[in-house]
Amino acid sequence: MSKTIIITGGAGFIGSHVVRLFVTKYPDYKIINLDALTYAGNLENLKDIEQQPNYIFEKANIVNAEEVAALFKKYQPDGVIHLAAESHVDRSITSPLDFVYTNVIGTVNLLNAAKELWKDHYEGKRFHHVSTDEVYGALGATGLFTEETKYDPHSPYSASKAASDHFVYAYSDTYGLPVVLTNCSNNYGPNHFPEKLIPLMIHNIINNKPLPVYGDGKYTRDWLYVIDHARAIDLVFHKGKNGEKYNVGGFNEWQNIDLVKLLCKQMDEKLGRPAGTSEQLITFVKDRPGHDLRYAIDATRINKELGWAPSVTFEEGLSRTIDWFLENKEWLNNVTSGEYQQYYKKQYAD
Repeated sequence: MSKTIIITGGAGFIGSHVVRLFVTKYPDYKIINLDALTYAGNLENLKDIEQQPNYIFEKANIVNAEEVAALFKKYQPDGVIHLAAESHVDRSITSPLDFVYTNVIGTVNLLNAAKELWKDHYEGKRFHHVSTDEVYGALGATGLFTEETKYDPHSPYSASKAASDHFVYAYSDTYGLPVVLTNCSNNYGPNHFPEKLIPLMIHNIINNKPLPVYGDGKYTRDWLYVIDHARAIDLVFHKGKNGEKYNVGGFNEWQNIDLVKLLCKQMDEKLGRPAGTSEQLITFVKDRPGHDLRYAIDATRINKELGWAPSVTFEEGLSRTIDWFLENKEWLNNVTSGEYQQYYKKQYAD
């Protein structure tokens, strides 16, 4: 069945993998990639599919309600997969209003546009909101976040995502808008912007730069391979229950310091360096404010109801990720130098 789907943030890290999956897996769908192309939006992520006949890119900012409404009127989408977000906790601490505008107001603009377009006919329509496990706050040494865990955000980033989640539920309850939500753990994989932990460490090891680790390195996160996350979004969008939430996690808990040491070991092997070389670059730095000790996702619901499970172990996924970065040094150099902005100007000057 033919559908038109708007995917917001489709030039970003997770979004580009979701766009690629939908464009290639569903050739009868029309996929509209809506992205503002801020610092982490990179059209080079999608060079392999940009000429596909069912793919359209639109540069727009979801904070602009008029732009959003015009695009919904133009394309008449049957579905929305909403990934556009300011997502880096450190940036939220220094610029919280940016997160309010994009993550809260931008989400409400999309909800309003969908509500207005679909108001006479909700059947066959769906708004899929992609969120984070950080809305739940922090865990102690034991326990897991379930879909019933109470919200307890601790950073401006997680507070803005929690607010957007609540607006999505409010539009479902108030207007009957057909929605599904997914809350995911930390993603990693190809095309990851190098401000985040794993790509930052890979970049710094390649260039023999210090590897900054917050505090004592004991912070624990659950890691999810981005291609597995894209598969989960596909399943929930097509088969999830309206009004339902699905936690998506990799069943992979790692303390930051252990993860960095594993990454150093794999990097030394792949770069042909003596064992222990990269580990000498580890540098402990002052902790950031409001740093949650541990996140861990219980992904039982999506596993039992939709049959989703991670396809790779963390060690295998990390190895694949390192290989991708080593094979795509030009991409990494362009991202870190800003040269990819020239790619956009060249490809989409009109």
